[in-house]
Amino acid sequence: MNLLGQQWRKLEQALIDAFPDKASLERMLLYELDKNLDEITGGNGLEEIVFNLIKIGQAQGWVKDLIVGARNFNNGNLSLKNIAEELLSNEGVKLIQQPSDNPTIETSTIYIERPPIEEKCYKGILHSGALIRIKAPPRMGKTLLLEKLLNYARIQGYRTAKLDLKLADNSNLNNLETFLQWLCIDVSDNLDLEANLEKYWKDINGFNQNCTRYFQKYLLSVLETPLVFAIDNFERLFEYPEIFTQFCLLLRGWYEKAKQGDRVGNIWKKLRLVVVHSTEAYPELDINHSPFNVGIPIELPEFNQQQVKTLALEYEADEQLGEQGLSQLMKLVGGHPYLIQQAIAWLSSNGANLKSQQVTLEDLLKLAPTEQGIFSGHLRQQLWKLQHNRKLKEAYQKVVMANEPVRLDAEVGFKLHGLGLVKLKGNDCVPSYDLYRQYFSERLRFL
Repeated sequence: MNLLGQQWRKLEQALIDAFPDKASLERMLLYELDKNLDEITGGNGLEEIVFNLIKIGQAQGWVKDLIVGARNFNNGNLSLKNIAEELLSNEGVKLIQQPSDNPTIETSTIYIERPPIEEKCYKGILHSGALIRIKAPPRMGKTLLLEKLLNYARIQGYRTAKLDLKLADNSNLNNLETFLQWLCIDVSDNLDLEANLEKYWKDINGFNQNCTRYFQKYLLSVLETPLVFAIDNFERLFEYPEIFTQFCLLLRGWYEKAKQGDRVGNIWKKLRLVVVHSTEAYPELDINHSPFNVGIPIELPEFNQQQVKTLALEYEADEQLGEQGLSQLMKLVGGHPYLIQQAIAWLSSNGANLKSQQVTLEDLLKLAPTEQGIFSGHLRQQLWKLQHNRKLKEAYQKVVMANEPVRLDAEVGFKLHGLGLVKLKGNDCVPSYDLYRQYFSERLRFL
């Protein structure tokens, strides 16, 4: 995509309007494109940063991804929506109305239960000193389950604090001390308590010891009820091995403290930890220092057919989907919660006038594995991850081009499985969905 002067200025202004501060722009880039703003460009002000971002995106060939990602992240912004439609239409992209534009549905409130997962979480959070680990590939519904669990805890009278590491500024991750101090302040804010680092943070102590002291002598001591401390998008720390290793040691230490039978143990019994992470490979840890081999493991499965039907009913799109449409959709994307929701939400917002639409359900399925389909943003995110790891790209190309399961190096196979790109058949790998086979067999051929 080659932006002309006026188009450039309109896109620049739309991005500034939609993301009025650096932090919101950082979140959009990280969430939609898996890109780190500070690693891409800098600038003295937002205007200069946005200008440089567009310039680099155009030079490196991902400015179209930037436009689509920005529109998907903030599709309520009219100026961004208009310039996106103008620029993408010029590229020959047949735009399909995005599901989240539907004003009658609040997508974030729709939750489809996957028994017995929920009951296991509810029972687990009641245990003193509990540690629950929720694991699944990206976009499988981990955060929705977490919110459900936190709401259940609040109903029990527990206090809750959630730390979303995807929203952490890069400055919060400069070093272990800065990270742990930010964590303590954030949890204090969640609990409507005044941050009191000056009293409990002592220079003579190690950083983990100071953080432990802050929780034990301040946060847990002033609370009369249990505290559920949830950490979402834990995999963000995989990029910071020094912080990751020490923080894992800290969490494991807190979990072990709750087993003590003394006064200190009774304090730590108030704490319930919930760690939410993708299945992407994490740095190696000493088995005795890891929080990933203790507690209650929860691995989210895909939706089954009945759960997809239930979701369609929630969106009042069951008639538009029908039995045949359900079969066709699940043949393409299996029970992947995010992809299923994207398609059903589109039906909900467009299905009432489906016959008069330029894009029909048949078109939707046909366009699905292309840059014109409603899954294009998700597919480009996955493609970007492969482009930046030659081993994964070459291995996945073998998988999508093969007509039978492929035996891969164990580490490579595990990483592809962690990204949700493959399913395991014994020790062999196959594409997770036909959507991936169709899209990546075409795209990887030219990389």
